[in-house]
Amino acid sequence: MRLDRRTLVKGGAAMGLAGSLDLVANARAWAQDAQWKPESGASLSLLRWKRFVPSEDDAFMKLVDAFTKATGVKISVSNESFDDIQPKASVAANTGQGPDMVWGLYSFPALFPAKCLEVGDVADYLGKKYGPWVPAAEAYGKAKGKWIAIPVAFNGGYINYRIAALTKAGFSKFPTDLPGFLECCRAMKKNNTPAGFALGHATGDANSWLHWLLWAHGGNLVDKDEKIVINSPETVAALEYCKQLYETFIPGTASWNDSSNNKAFLAGELYLTHNGISIYAAAKAEKPEIAADMDHALFPVGPVGKPTEFQLAFPILAYSYTKYPQACKAFMAYMMDAANYGPWLEAAQGYLTEPLDKYPANPVWTKDPKNAVFKEAARRSLAAGGLAPVSEKTAAVLADFVVVDMFAGFCTGREDAKTAIRSAERAAQRIFRNA
Repeated sequence: MRLDRRTLVKGGAAMGLAGSLDLVANARAWAQDAQWKPESGASLSLLRWKRFVPSEDDAFMKLVDAFTKATGVKISVSNESFDDIQPKASVAANTGQGPDMVWGLYSFPALFPAKCLEVGDVADYLGKKYGPWVPAAEAYGKAKGKWIAIPVAFNGGYINYRIAALTKAGFSKFPTDLPGFLECCRAMKKNNTPAGFALGHATGDANSWLHWLLWAHGGNLVDKDEKIVINSPETVAALEYCKQLYETFIPGTASWNDSSNNKAFLAGELYLTHNGISIYAAAKAEKPEIAADMDHALFPVGPVGKPTEFQLAFPILAYSYTKYPQACKAFMAYMMDAANYGPWLEAAQGYLTEPLDKYPANPVWTKDPKNAVFKEAARRSLAAGGLAPVSEKTAAVLADFVVVDMFAGFCTGREDAKTAIRSAERAAQRIFRNA
């Protein structure tokens, strides 16, 4: 049988329609058995992070549409950048007005735990069905032992590099230790194929890689009892190492936001960086020659001898002021159900990974070997605070870029090591009220 373009388009449309019908049928079957029954006349507004992978957003909106058709609950979805989610969420919490739900980053629910709807019943349901929750996910979902948010997914931020540039620099594979990493970056700069990592107020990128580097050297802002311990030889070692790395970077990284390295990499100006899989997904769609020359690697392990990665978590919360708490819980449980979660995760093309251990195997991790590393993100990640528990205080450390500013101040020469550490110490004292 000869298949022309018109036949393929018709077939694709039919498959899309069939997929949509399946989603709605699954949603109706799920809603019939669900323990959460939305309130009569419920309608919800959801504020979420702005997508980096368009197919993820498309798949998510199809889930929203199916949920509405199955339950009658209309959901309006608005999107904000990573940097704008937390301030808008805080305003809503403080005023008691705004979206019913917010799907944001890291530990932001811990900024206002008393304003979050308790969702322990949803967390327990999911944990029994697909769990256990990975440790970092549970840390982000709970405050003082109560579930205040559902950690929907983690974004694995790993090393993105150009294969030819790495090979030309003399490396057959990406280094697994810090001395090798620095040597690699120096060799790549020498070949005019530089690296670059964000040192600006990039909520995802800068917070994650700089906390990794601090923890890799054994440094911490605070210990398990929230005592400030940033003034240490380990912190000095991390700063000095970072400055040597910074000297190999492409110009401008001190002012980068979360999209800057994506743009530079896809423009062929940057050959090694830290990011989610979004660069690769965009390259496959727009710059296939770059995608063919790309690969990914885990972060090197530092002197502490174990992974110290700090991966980006995406928890979703509902405010206690919502008029429709059962509808909110129903939607959270629905979007995490494997029949819905699996196709959505696959549509994210490896940008997101599971926070629970026993979801069905997803083909996104095996159909392309370059995706495989990102599957490890949730299990290898520490939670915000490192040694300290996730709390309003550790959330404030991220929101205020305390660790980021310490590294940036030293690397750019604004401050010497002693002054940069003291600045971070003072900021921590204000947050932890621990002079």
